[in-house]
Amino acid sequence: MKKIKNICLLALLFVVTHMNGQSVFGKWETINEETGKPNSIIEIYEEDGRVHGKVVRILKKEDRDRTCSNCEGHLKDKPLEGLELMTGLEKNGNEYSGGVIVDPETGKEYKCKIWVDETNPDLLKVRGYIAFFYKTKTWHRLE
Repeated sequence: MKKIKNICLLALLFVVTHMNGQSVFGKWETINEETGKPNSIIEIYEEDGRVHGKVVRILKKEDRDRTCSNCEGHLKDKPLEGLELMTGLEKNGNEYSGGVIVDPETGKEYKCKIWVDETNPDLLKVRGYIAFFYKTKTWHRLE
């Protein structure tokens, strides 16, 4: 009986550990598509029952003072570091959706959904879309 309890405990521990590795929360590194080099660090967190993402670091030192000059509304001319670029996502199965993401280069806002890659929990898929047109980027887990 004790052996069965131990096996069940180990199985539960494995499941909990595996589920924790699938979390979207934490810090993620974005990659520049042209250079293939890291571009920024985004922190994804939960607040008031919704998921948000903000830029915590611009990796290119000379770009750290840039602002969201093409953004509109309350994001207009806000510093990129500290910018909340992803807001309002809610859990929907294995993904988070129903929110928006802002492209700080263009200032355009897109519907957004994110999910952890099924084959590699250290990769986050981030999709911005309008109607049937979309683009998916891959971010790399830092923590």
